[in-house]
Amino acid sequence: MAARVALKWQRVATRFLPFADAATPELPLPRLLRLSLFQITCGMAAVLLTGTLNRVMIVELHMSALLVAGLVSLPLLFAPLRALIGFKSDNHRSALGWKRVPYIWFGTLLHFGGFAILPFALLVMTGEGQGSAVWGQLGAALGFLMVGAGTATVQTAGLALATDIAPAESRPRVVALLYVMLLVGMLVSALVIGRLLADYTPTRLVQVVQGVGLLTMCLNIVALWKQESRSQARPADDDRPVFGDSWRAFIAVPRHLRLLVAIGLGAAAFSMQDVLLEPFGGQILHLTVGSTTSLTALWACGTLAGLALAASALGRGGDPHRLAGLGAVTGTMAFVLVIFAGALGEAVLLRAGAAAIGFGGGLFAVGTLTAAMALAQSGAAGLALGAWGAVQASCTGAAILVGGLLKDGVGALAARGDLGPVLTNPATGYVTVYAIEIVLLFAALVALGPLARRSDDPAAERLGLTQFPN
Repeated sequence: MAARVALKWQRVATRFLPFADAATPELPLPRLLRLSLFQITCGMAAVLLTGTLNRVMIVELHMSALLVAGLVSLPLLFAPLRALIGFKSDNHRSALGWKRVPYIWFGTLLHFGGFAILPFALLVMTGEGQGSAVWGQLGAALGFLMVGAGTATVQTAGLALATDIAPAESRPRVVALLYVMLLVGMLVSALVIGRLLADYTPTRLVQVVQGVGLLTMCLNIVALWKQESRSQARPADDDRPVFGDSWRAFIAVPRHLRLLVAIGLGAAAFSMQDVLLEPFGGQILHLTVGSTTSLTALWACGTLAGLALAASALGRGGDPHRLAGLGAVTGTMAFVLVIFAGALGEAVLLRAGAAAIGFGGGLFAVGTLTAAMALAQSGAAGLALGAWGAVQASCTGAAILVGGLLKDGVGALAARGDLGPVLTNPATGYVTVYAIEIVLLFAALVALGPLARRSDDPAAERLGLTQFPN
């Protein structure tokens, strides 16, 4: 009787907690949770660079917004190198027999070094320290570059390591769990760092930033402990493939190139409004600061729901391309809701749209990352996952920049009346960005369509109905 009751409770937990069954005998839950700590540290770095330091530099240190934007964007320079990093980790073999661990470790050292430099560089930039402020600017640029390189290296090699040690049938749930841990790291670190810097002082800034660096080092050491098996077989230099040849062979496969195009279009579509949604609520719908801040919470809840659904569906054998397509369709409807929210002045529609953007983005991200994992050949997961990361990060950064430029540019034209009397509305710039995002999502659907599993029905195949999510 007790055994039957216990079995029923296990089934309930698996049903309502989709990540509970991510563990397998080859990758038990404690080991999986330890491995996911590298995502926690990457989330901490993202919050510190794009949130905390961004705000401190502009408000407390009175720096130029243009200079701050340039510094914050420096880590994106390493986004295209993720494919190279992944490829190198595929073919590396250290003297100790590891190939992924050295990259994660050196990425951690880059993180630590960047966090050690940044607070002092920022203080010198203000001109209050000894020496020219130029040295502070150079030091800050070096610190941001080091943290960006560390994040790209740790995430790429970490995801490749997870692919190596996770059985194929559990990889979708592992991917979803890793994404959840990234969000958890961002959420918890934002709350803790914000609390620690509530009473800002230069000394407290140094303590917080260097504390994050030390915590990153400790957590990543715990994450790496006994994760990768050692092999004494080291490939000869003549046997090592060349990155250029491997990359050309990878993108020469039409399915691979089509997936990368879909990833880039979808990432740009979901990211272009990242810095516009809260200002839209405040300027157009006249929401309070607290109300607009809740939009981010709704987005996060929607993302978690999307990750949970993705883990459950892919765990049952769902097609990741169809799942990504469903995310794109959801995102399209979400941006329509946001546009109508501005036209009708309904905050409820904006909140629903924010949650739907997160939900669709979560589905799209997990679906495309799982599809990229499936592209990985034996022992070559790094190249595929690095390509995914390179395209996703590069297009995200470019889309945020273009979205801001479009909003300001179109908004200025509309305010001067250059677009006609009907469009002399402060919402015109925002709506233009949302409309472009809808177009990009439709383009992503077109790219994903042929990748979806084909139906056994010849009529459906001729009509192309199976190329779109149900």
